[in-house]
Amino acid sequence: MTLPNSRNSPAPAAPVVERSALFEAITAVGDAAVPLLGDRRGATPVPGATWTVAEAAAHLAMANELMAGLAAGEDRPYGDGTPASLAAANAASLAELPERDPAVLAADIARHAREFTAAAGRRSGTEPVVTPLGPMDLDTLGAYLLTHMLGHLYDIAVALGRPHPIDRRRVELTMPFLRTAMPLVVDARAAAGHSACYRLRVRGLGGFAVTFTDGAAEVGQEPPRRADCTILTEPVAFLLIALGRYTATDALTRGKVLAWGRRPWLAARFPSLFTAP
Repeated sequence: MTLPNSRNSPAPAAPVVERSALFEAITAVGDAAVPLLGDRRGATPVPGATWTVAEAAAHLAMANELMAGLAAGEDRPYGDGTPASLAAANAASLAELPERDPAVLAADIARHAREFTAAAGRRSGTEPVVTPLGPMDLDTLGAYLLTHMLGHLYDIAVALGRPHPIDRRRVELTMPFLRTAMPLVVDARAAAGHSACYRLRVRGLGGFAVTFTDGAAEVGQEPPRRADCTILTEPVAFLLIALGRYTATDALTRGKVLAWGRRPWLAARFPSLFTAP
């Protein structure tokens, strides 16, 4: 998939008062990998993926190290932002990292998460950085790191039958990244010709609007016109849908999502307009 010519209104960086909460969450989620992976069941398959638990942990350790390097100001190219290039970069990096001991990888995940917060803490949150999904500011990169860890640790937890680390507060801290990333991960084929205005509300966390005009997505705080479809989602379900771990149908049938408006049936289609990074 190539990136669409989206007219994006980037979400602002997390407010200054949120930086400490973001850094604390990154550290806590990184540390959560240690007990989660402590039983060393690395050969366990990850449901719905081709990776084992050990391979998912290796990817996460590598990604945390990459983002810590970006936070430190290093130039670290990694694909071109398209799903195919990111998949190729993931495969290449896994081949270069032979370690598969879950306990060792868990320690690396936690260590690199702390390295990120140490490096980012010495810089302004509004400083621009180039990431695997394109340019964004440093605090949005922090939200990207948190989102990425939550997604893969969720997968590992499901594979191992353990509690996952996602909660409402952590979902709130991922929102700057999710808003920034949405126009960048539109599935050009699925969205071709699509025009509609969506009002997204996450219970307890506020909301924002996503407007499609002939397949291009624009994100803003308020809809530019009357919304065609308003979607109200529970926080954890919102993140899992955004990351491709829940389908909209699953969430709707479980009562995690409600939809209304002039075209409420669009709620079921909305997640399919994007390709999870």
